[in-house]
Amino acid sequence: MKELNNVNLNDIISPRLPQSKSYLKLLDIPYFHNNTNLSVTSDIIEGVIKSTCIFDNMVLASYSQVIKASSKSNIAVIWVDIWNSQNGTKAKCLINRYFNVGHYITTIRGINMNPSILQCKNY
Repeated sequence: MKELNNVNLNDIISPRLPQSKSYLKLLDIPYFHNNTNLSVTSDIIEGVIKSTCIFDNMVLASYSQVIKASSKSNIAVIWVDIWNSQNGTKAKCLINRYFNVGHYITTIRGINMNPSILQCKNY
């Protein structure tokens, strides 16, 4: 048995509550980044989420999916999965809230899991 002074505190796992995934849809985000021909990527969306205060203490459960709203549109729909408590408290605090992405106002909607979305790839 290790002596107490030789225990690595990084090896100790803190207790956590059971978690589930919640699925969110971010609406009205521009598909092209900063008025260029470069489309928005999952990395850019992750940066936006990390910098927005309403997403404090949120952890993404997977990469976000960026999907163009229509072939002629310059607006994207972003599908985001977050780790949530079993009763969905974190997602409930986000659903129907708004936040700014540049000059655009984005709406957060709650959705049911859709297996076809998981197979989509960025354009």
